[in-house]
Amino acid sequence: MQFYDRLMLETRPERDGFIATPVIQRALSEGVSAPMYTAFLGEAYHHVRHTCRLLATAAGRCGDHDTAYLSALLEYIGEERGHEEWILNDIEALGGDAKAVRHGQGDLPCRMMVAYVYYAIEHISPYAMLGMVHVLEGMSAALAAAAAGKLQASLGLPDGQGFSYLRSHGALDQEHVAFFRDLVNGISDPAAEQAIIETAKIVYRLYGDIFRGIDRRFVEVAHAA
Repeated sequence: MQFYDRLMLETRPERDGFIATPVIQRALSEGVSAPMYTAFLGEAYHHVRHTCRLLATAAGRCGDHDTAYLSALLEYIGEERGHEEWILNDIEALGGDAKAVRHGQGDLPCRMMVAYVYYAIEHISPYAMLGMVHVLEGMSAALAAAAAGKLQASLGLPDGQGFSYLRSHGALDQEHVAFFRDLVNGISDPAAEQAIIETAKIVYRLYGDIFRGIDRRFVEVAHAA
């Protein structure tokens, strides 16, 4: 069994648990409100803005034998640069406060997810970064296009308004998933493979907590009203 297939197999419970998150199921089946979608974009900004720095941190931890991985990280950095600005543009297009998002911080689950990946890269393995890539790009490729269509229909927004990040990221990550598969199948270090699996499991949980936190926030607001 190639490593990518083993990664998919061993993280399946966490992946299924993430996809079953109630707010994600609602977004896929009926859409969500504009404020909730804007809240999601705000949280996305606060982890996407760290992507290039996380990739660079992993690159800095590579050794002489990690040349293929280092080349892949540098390619990722070039492709991911500036994606956080797409998110701010979408927030502004939806009438949100992009400036406040830029100068704010993500909720605790978002901060914990980013902090854990920094920790894992520095103290476990630079390959731990691929665990996060697997979750975020895999979920974007699997869900982004479907979610964007349903959300746009439910909000009654014209094409191009507020969905540049979700649509572009979903299409781009289809290519990234194929690139990722080839990359991880070339890894022959068991410790690196285990770091990827363990990080993916944790990121699935924390990424799900981001969505659960957004859902809970809006439920509390509704009850207070």
